[in-house]
Amino acid sequence: MYQLDIILKKGNNLAIRDRTGTSDPYVKFKIAGKEVFRSKTIHKNLNPVWEERVSLLVETLRDPLYVKVFDYDFGLQDDFMGSAYLYLESLEHQRTLDVTLDLKDPQYPEHNLGSLELAVTLSPKEGDLRDATMLLRRNWKRSSKYQSMRLSDVHRKAQLWRGIVSISLIEGRSFQPMDANGLSDPYVKFRLGHQKYKSKTIPKTLNPQWREQFDFHLYEEQGGYVDITVWDKDAGKKDDFMGRCTIDLSLLSKEHTHKLDMPLEEGEGVLVLLVTLTASAAVSISDLSVNMLDDPHERHQIMQRYSLWRSLHNLKDVGVVQVKVIKAEGLMAADVTGKSDPFCVVELSNDRLQTHTVYKNLNPEWNKVFTFNVKDIHSVLEVTVYDEDRDRSADFLGKVAIPLLNIQNGERKAYALKSKELTGPTKGVIFLEIDVIFNAVKAGLRTLIPIEQKYIEEEPKVSKQLLLQNFNRVRRCIMFLINTGCYINSCFEWDSPQRSICAFQAMEDLLEDEDEDFDKDDKDSERKGFMNKLYAIQDVCISVQNALDEVASYGERIKNSFNWTVPFLSWLAIVALGMATIIIYFIPLRYIVLAWGVNKFTKKLRDPYTIDNNELLDFLSRVPSDVQVVQYRELKLDPNPSPNKRKKNNPG
Repeated sequence: MYQLDIILKKGNNLAIRDRTGTSDPYVKFKIAGKEVFRSKTIHKNLNPVWEERVSLLVETLRDPLYVKVFDYDFGLQDDFMGSAYLYLESLEHQRTLDVTLDLKDPQYPEHNLGSLELAVTLSPKEGDLRDATMLLRRNWKRSSKYQSMRLSDVHRKAQLWRGIVSISLIEGRSFQPMDANGLSDPYVKFRLGHQKYKSKTIPKTLNPQWREQFDFHLYEEQGGYVDITVWDKDAGKKDDFMGRCTIDLSLLSKEHTHKLDMPLEEGEGVLVLLVTLTASAAVSISDLSVNMLDDPHERHQIMQRYSLWRSLHNLKDVGVVQVKVIKAEGLMAADVTGKSDPFCVVELSNDRLQTHTVYKNLNPEWNKVFTFNVKDIHSVLEVTVYDEDRDRSADFLGKVAIPLLNIQNGERKAYALKSKELTGPTKGVIFLEIDVIFNAVKAGLRTLIPIEQKYIEEEPKVSKQLLLQNFNRVRRCIMFLINTGCYINSCFEWDSPQRSICAFQAMEDLLEDEDEDFDKDDKDSERKGFMNKLYAIQDVCISVQNALDEVASYGERIKNSFNWTVPFLSWLAIVALGMATIIIYFIPLRYIVLAWGVNKFTKKLRDPYTIDNNELLDFLSRVPSDVQVVQYRELKLDPNPSPNKRKKNNPG
């Protein structure tokens, strides 16, 4: 075991990758195909100065340090700017060496792409740390019989965020017109490290109002940079760039909301944001022998924190969930050797942590404990198993999705792994033990605010099967309404006198019909090539596909609200309706309507930057649709697994 200390000093005469004649370079370090470091991005500079330090634990000197430089392009694929190798076997031990690496492109080795300057120190690990490492290895070999874990403390800390960046996108002012009608269809992209967020598109305006709120995780103690770009949506062709700006988080004080008016560079107009930095929520990774809920004293403290007496304290802190990822059995063989290199990723909304990799094993044992803060009790815990590949993206092995409200506390349970779409089984079983502690009052109140959107979502694609499925779902909803109407009509026709008498006595309902107006986009038509027309048709198909999905989902959610698919939500609706009945009984309806109207009309006066929401739609967004019910349903385990599944593979 060696410790490699590196100071990334600066770059000299780096390659030009932007049309402005500069680049936005950042540097990646890789060892044995795994990324171990990424520097910050230096904007618009061909001679960047980083002065960043990193300490790495290296098991062998045979694998060189692979250094790659990229030009950061927000919203696009980053451009390659050159690479170089640092061979660790050639370094002297315990001596700081100044190293200059000449960057090359393997496809064009004759091109001069500049150089990087580093200061490197290689030291053998001795004494207490070596003893601790060897003890750790012995314990892991004794308990799980696999090769030494590659997830070092450096990697583990890199997963844990140190704070939360809460961003409210309020509005834009005086944007540049990009369309022939003198207007634009703007949307905004945000990026902090690997985290991304895309706002909704506001059509035909130069002064858009978004009123969207989202959170990023803050990994760097000194802050970091939020890169923001504004785009004009164009159907059937590439979206137009409208400008960019950057927020330096190190300049903002914590626990305070900052109103920022950000002028757009390379464009026109101003973006208005609210940014708040807060301390990190409770998130941790530990070994199975060290976890907080197994300690009676810590468990009692957590139970006290989420007791009913503290229901109005910090409404965003709804609860805590602890996930023990124990092992998996009978996984799919993803490598040509008939084995896999599995690791496990645990996700809760936008929180994402992962285990170490167990090499050459179909029955891995991880024995890790992950702790997350719960911001919404209706969130779904997703546990995915991947096969690590050195030179390409990881292969999918299986996945399970578990709603937090379905969890039985303290129960060690085997879950059959599902396909990527969560519609059918795949090979393998994963063993988990999950505990959820939450405050029911906070959970109920959080149900009536907008649901948190996932940052990383696949772009929608046209699918004939999905389009047909959504059409059939809408048809079922319409048939249900027609059958209900026929049933009500039969009451008026007196087909069944007994039913009609009951309906006549109970008839107090007011039926309202709402007509939705659909506006067609009236942009100036222009001659397009065949590919542009094809893309336009594809956009229309995606829009129809998504509209059908949304209509069907709301119909299914309304149905599932009444059939107790999620008992917590059904009880919440009953409690809310009961309270409303009591209030209406004691307070005249005209006073309630007056108070509601005054609140609605003065909300923007009291808080100009408030984010509008519809409590009923927010409630329905927590009710699963029929598709989600199928995805969250547990598969039955095979009661008679084959002998091969019961055998443990020896790591080799």
